[in-house]
Amino acid sequence: MKNIKNVTKEIIWIGASDRRLHLFENMFPIPRGVSYNSYVLLDEKTVLLDTVDSSVAGQFFENLDAALNGRPLDYLVINHMEPDHCATIDEVVRRFPQVTLVGNAKTFPMISQFFDFTLPEEQKLVVKEGDTLSTGSHTLNFVMGPMVHWPEVMVTYDSKDKVLFAADAFGTFGALNGNLFADEVNFERDWLPDARRYYTNIVGKYGANVQALLKKAAGLDIAMICPLHGPVWRENIAWFLDKYQKWSTYEAEDKAVAIFYSSVYGDTASAVDALGGKLGEKGIKDIRIYDVSNTDISDMIAEMFRVSTIVIAATTYNAGVFPKMENLLADMKALQVQKKAVALIENGSWAPMSGKKMREEVEAMKEMQILEPSVTIKSAMKASQEAELDALAEAIARSL
Repeated sequence: MKNIKNVTKEIIWIGASDRRLHLFENMFPIPRGVSYNSYVLLDEKTVLLDTVDSSVAGQFFENLDAALNGRPLDYLVINHMEPDHCATIDEVVRRFPQVTLVGNAKTFPMISQFFDFTLPEEQKLVVKEGDTLSTGSHTLNFVMGPMVHWPEVMVTYDSKDKVLFAADAFGTFGALNGNLFADEVNFERDWLPDARRYYTNIVGKYGANVQALLKKAAGLDIAMICPLHGPVWRENIAWFLDKYQKWSTYEAEDKAVAIFYSSVYGDTASAVDALGGKLGEKGIKDIRIYDVSNTDISDMIAEMFRVSTIVIAATTYNAGVFPKMENLLADMKALQVQKKAVALIENGSWAPMSGKKMREEVEAMKEMQILEPSVTIKSAMKASQEAELDALAEAIARSL
């Protein structure tokens, strides 16, 4: 059955949600599912803006047929060539053989990489920064957004309705459950954690590129943002833009502490619990503690972007860092975690080495302040070391 919604009088959402997929990009847990958004503009010419993942192709084409209501499809604008948004391009071309594909110079080579169909040159419209396409009463403006988060990414701005079709920018994990617009749900409570996790793990490395796109967007009069995942924005857009400003400049959202620990037999866990208690006694209200062996790495990266201070507590393992913590440190580096105050706790029964190696990893990251003193545990923390933990708690409190 068709499921389409009007975004404006002439723009229709024709996307679909997948609640069966367990891992997005076969990596990130999505217990709330994910939506794949696609839009149709009905003007003198008809325009499809992006397609969907193959998993929801049936619903998508039913929605597309309903939106067109017998009209031909004149243009397909391809803002992003990632398969969750381009997987059905070949089927669109098969169903609408006269359609003109619109993309930039980096789009069309990717089309030939993914698909085998051929298209006459006159049905390929290559656009660049600042180019426009008139569809009748609407004018589409094309803005390049390379490496947000693929090199061919662009966004499309409809100057009549003041709508930004934002590709993967401003998206979030989570299936749509009947409400299309962000103001129809409690976004801060129910969607913000997944929006943060989506941004930090998928786009987080490319903060400078996001900043470049945000500066371009600042020159547009935007009344609505239509992302490729998650709700559409038409109210309180400045609030969400501020989140992107912080995330893309690696500034903390909250003065808060997140403690990440690895513990083989529970002694390091006991130490970080004691540290958490001492921080609470100092009046710190936002403290989170994560076991790296039981928490998905995408959740921990998102939390690192959110908070101002992190604690890394790890056991020594094979003369190095406990593997789960080693993986987290590698992801921190890959995703450009920076501008944090960092406290270190190491444990080792006969030759503690994790502290030295963790320090080396953190020092290689940008603008990271390592708090002193660090704490070394040999097997289990003793009462005689409480003063060391007190000193670390005080340093963390001062960092806030």
